[in-house]
Amino acid sequence: MKISASYWIFEGGLEGTLPVTSAMEQASQLGFDAIELGIASQGVLTHQSTKAECDSILEEAHKKGLEISGVASGESWTNSPTATDVKVRETILDFTQKALQVTQWLGTDAYLFVPGAVDVFFMPEAEVIPYDVCYERAKEGISRLVPTAEDLGVSIAIENVWNKFLLSPLEMRDFIDYFNSENVGAYFDVGNVLLTGYPEQWIRILGSRIKRIHIKDFKNSIGTEDGFVDLLEGDVDFEAIKKALAEINYDGYVTAEMIPYLPDRPEKTAAAMKKIFK
Repeated sequence: MKISASYWIFEGGLEGTLPVTSAMEQASQLGFDAIELGIASQGVLTHQSTKAECDSILEEAHKKGLEISGVASGESWTNSPTATDVKVRETILDFTQKALQVTQWLGTDAYLFVPGAVDVFFMPEAEVIPYDVCYERAKEGISRLVPTAEDLGVSIAIENVWNKFLLSPLEMRDFIDYFNSENVGAYFDVGNVLLTGYPEQWIRILGSRIKRIHIKDFKNSIGTEDGFVDLLEGDVDFEAIKKALAEINYDGYVTAEMIPYLPDRPEKTAAAMKKIFK
């Protein structure tokens, strides 16, 4: 497997102000094989970025010996695909159509997508959507994105996040299978699921549907967002995860998504990723 760094682990990454070349330079110096870029409606990489800009990023990555492991976006949190307001839903679908194209231009084939939310734990002002309504709107939204994803050869990789939605591996599996497309899969986050499940079980159940892996660590005894800790300091059983990944023949990217940025965290993360996976 190849170890990858999320653009968001570096200072200025989450804010979208860190130049991509600077993030790539840091990832390369830390010994990562790849970097997962972040895309937003504003910042250094957006859905409006041009092919020429993407070509330049790709060229710089190659010069630094890096691959681009995928593209991630948190845009669905503020413009939810399952919002009551139709205009909001149309806004995120338009954004995502364009972001899928940017993903292809960047030479990678996985786009991390949050399909909607029953609620948003870090946005108390966000509306609460009934679960069944959220489910149907999420299916409708992704169904509209699938043709673009298939045309571009990019996978819509659905991440398990703290959105009180798609809460079991069986539900996630069946949700993905509903679309009957090789271009819809999972961006499985091993830390996000630890509070309510076992990552290795999710991995075995999702199997070949997994397009990419996010790596985090979490302490169950804390049980809140404060439970996310540095790698090898929590309760994630990385040996069990590696065993499960081997069983499903996953040998792709494992991307460290250690957020927010803290001084020395990128360095600690790189060392831990090498210890776990190299």
